[in-house]
Amino acid sequence: MTFATLAPFVLSVVFIQCTDGTGVFESNPKGDYKVMREKMVETQIKARGVKDPRVISALLKVERHRFVLEDYLNSAYADQPLPIGEGQTISQPYIVALMTELLELKENEKVLEIGTGSGYQAAILAELAKEVYTIEIIESLASTAKKRLSELGYQNIRVKAGDGYLGWPEAAPFDAIIITASPDHIPKPLLDQLKEGGRMVVPVGTYAQELKKIVKRSGKIETTGIISVIFVPMTGEGVKKKK
Repeated sequence: MTFATLAPFVLSVVFIQCTDGTGVFESNPKGDYKVMREKMVETQIKARGVKDPRVISALLKVERHRFVLEDYLNSAYADQPLPIGEGQTISQPYIVALMTELLELKENEKVLEIGTGSGYQAAILAELAKEVYTIEIIESLASTAKKRLSELGYQNIRVKAGDGYLGWPEAAPFDAIIITASPDHIPKPLLDQLKEGGRMVVPVGTYAQELKKIVKRSGKIETTGIISVIFVPMTGEGVKKKK
């Protein structure tokens, strides 16, 4: 479950030399996805300051067009979120890149993703980490993503349908956790499942949301605000019980 883009006032700053996706790749032959992907990385990712070479390599390798609906194939690498069904979207490429870079993943680590959506973010994570566990609350999306990731050859990703607020305790602890829906507070079950020295990237808030990076050090939580964003709210029984 995912919808992600920068908040409107941030958009006005970082989109100066970018497009809204309309006709963004008109000069490329239809279906020249490699060229589209390279242009996406140059104009949307590197131009905005994402520098981690492993993250950039993953974005160049993972074929984003395989994670969007057929009607949106020509916009698969556009600078915007796109519908994936069930009222959900695949996140804006820059947001995927930024959140991934903030995780600082190492190749021997285990990461938990909350909000599988189409599976694109999970595929990016799988290029960088040893194991990826991903939870999607909408069963049909979880099923589709699991099938898609399997067909693409990813053997280090485990997908399940469930309440992401509660995490995946039987697989914990995790070196990193990424949340692609916005809770109004940082879920305690996920903090508990974060390893000592682990990193969490999560948008927090309701109407006013802020992307935060959390690091657990000596049992204490260090929180850094990154940018204002817009995500769909986190849902599930775990969230309801906290209200």
